[in-house]
Amino acid sequence: MALKTQSLCLLLLGACSAAAEPLYVKNLSPIAGLLGLPSQRSADIAPTGSLDLAVHGSIASHYVSEDNNSESLNFDGETVRLAIEARYALADNWDLQLELPWLDHSGGNLDSAIERWHDLWGMSDGGRSKVVQDLLDYRYVGGDDFSLQDDASGLGDITLALSHRFYTADTSSAAVVLGYKFSTGDEDEFLGSGSDDFYLAVRFSGDHGSELPLRWHGQLGYLRAGDLDLAGNMQEQDLWFAGLGLDWKLTAAWSLLGQLDLHAAPTDSDIDALGESAIMLSAGGRWRFAEHWALDLSIVEDVQVETAPDVTFQASLRYAGW
Repeated sequence: MALKTQSLCLLLLGACSAAAEPLYVKNLSPIAGLLGLPSQRSADIAPTGSLDLAVHGSIASHYVSEDNNSESLNFDGETVRLAIEARYALADNWDLQLELPWLDHSGGNLDSAIERWHDLWGMSDGGRSKVVQDLLDYRYVGGDDFSLQDDASGLGDITLALSHRFYTADTSSAAVVLGYKFSTGDEDEFLGSGSDDFYLAVRFSGDHGSELPLRWHGQLGYLRAGDLDLAGNMQEQDLWFAGLGLDWKLTAAWSLLGQLDLHAAPTDSDIDALGESAIMLSAGGRWRFAEHWALDLSIVEDVQVETAPDVTFQASLRYAGW
């Protein structure tokens, strides 16, 4: 009887968490986006043999123009990223996650809309309105130079991660995850880093300690980045990352989502966009429109200005197959 009760509790916890994933957030800045920094996810693991699927789409608009005595950086363009994610529960408290990304860098179509938004609220656009709209121009001059002016698209770096849930209570879970990013993307076209990365992280998920229908998620981890030739001698290879997300379940079908994602600077540079730690704030909503299915829509802003895209629009379609 006790075993049945425990199994039921685990199933209910899993069912709850399947509808309470944190937002899928990636920093798509042209350099940071090449690294294997993982998005947040729930610490919960589905029952053995379950297969969960998701499709994530992102559109990010970049504009950075910064110079100092020894360096000059220009990021002007748009990145589209699509990723297919599959998780398979190998055994009790273990799952394997595979992510296959596709990226496209171009001049895009968002510049005029973003400029109008800045004008509406009287916000500074950082000089965006003074340059040609919808132009692709990634350039750095400072010893280890790089550039991209021609549209590029293709397969990005594939990631494989193994998660183990080492703690489970009635309404909370904790897990450790080991991830590996393979160098499958073309580095010269800003589709991959050109080398393999690995990361280790601890994640937690749990209900808020009150009657409010809130569920928290968080992660803290370390990434060892392989050699990134685009960054040259200024690359930082030992990076931390962290995040905290909140799911406020308004009804059985709807949730409001808020999230903070942070990571260490990818380079040792005096240019803020390359040498400052990134802080991203996300807000969005989730619609559980059918059994096993959910749709997320969100927007990501660079709280630490220029360390991430000006704005990123994201959508995720999730299927929990259990």
